[in-house]
Amino acid sequence: MTAYADLKTRLAQEPHTWLVTGAAGFIGSNLLETLLKLNQRVVGLDNFATGHQHNLDEVQSLVAPEQWQRFKFIKGDIREIDDCRSACEGVEYVLHQAALGSVPRSVADPILTNSANVTGFLNMLVAARDSGVKRFVFAASSSTYGDHPALPKVEHTIGRPLSPYAVTKLVNELYADVFARTYGFEFIGLRYFNVFGQRQDPDGAYAAVIPKWIASMLRDEPVFINGDGETSRDFCFVDNAVQANLLAALASNADAPNQIYNIAVGDRTSLNKLYELLRSSLAERFVHLHDAGPQRRGFREGDVLHSLADIGKVRERLGYSPAYRVREGLAKAMAWYVANAGHVVG
Repeated sequence: MTAYADLKTRLAQEPHTWLVTGAAGFIGSNLLETLLKLNQRVVGLDNFATGHQHNLDEVQSLVAPEQWQRFKFIKGDIREIDDCRSACEGVEYVLHQAALGSVPRSVADPILTNSANVTGFLNMLVAARDSGVKRFVFAASSSTYGDHPALPKVEHTIGRPLSPYAVTKLVNELYADVFARTYGFEFIGLRYFNVFGQRQDPDGAYAAVIPKWIASMLRDEPVFINGDGETSRDFCFVDNAVQANLLAALASNADAPNQIYNIAVGDRTSLNKLYELLRSSLAERFVHLHDAGPQRRGFREGDVLHSLADIGKVRERLGYSPAYRVREGLAKAMAWYVANAGHVVG
């Protein structure tokens, strides 16, 4: 039995109280769904800046009525300390996902990104500390590696940040470490690498590449690849990220807490390869994609060329074992992407 399978068995018999910030968002709603299906008590906090009510509605449709009754939702903002304190009351474990993501958004509006990702993060740390939570698990980011050229990326070696977003995520790690040393506070930071999957928003200026490309393909709109398409990413299916959060929260070994971990699969996929994976998986159903091809444009400011994670540390200390590589994750999520891409041409 894997560490995650064992954990789920134990959780189903031992309910805890969890706070998921950003509960109406992509990763947050997947965490909410999993926790409720394991009969956990969950508090959700979201201001709907990037999250959506329809994500919560979808989770409600997927869990039993008695499981949904264990969920308490607070519409609030992590930039408001009183909202954070209310959300943390009586909570054992915090899974902090709320943030303003997107490198381009941070380049366009660094002040807004900082207010959510730094001020909001600090508010959550203070509220969690004062409420006596057992452990604070938070969404860190592979953007923290910045301009360091080495592959694969190893947790203890980073470069200079390449965007305001990357700065905010680095500051999160520094604040968490200071809280651990100053207040005896337990944290775990999870450096996500290009998470994708169900309930990932396909619309908007800052949509992630996979849902954005799928929506464009289905609508018979141009798909743009920045640069020559050989830029590569370690794409990580959302179920892997959910696994990592639960393992991080409840890991009992002494060397697990107060650490940063890469969350990925340890494999690279180029944008050219990703495009072909998506096109070929959709072409049988949507004939207009049989001979489709991408359009090229300039490299995007603030992006790194290649990203590949070393996941040895998280395997060893948390028992993390990614169950989905990119192809398997796309296969599981594709029906959701197709159903939620808006108007479909086919």
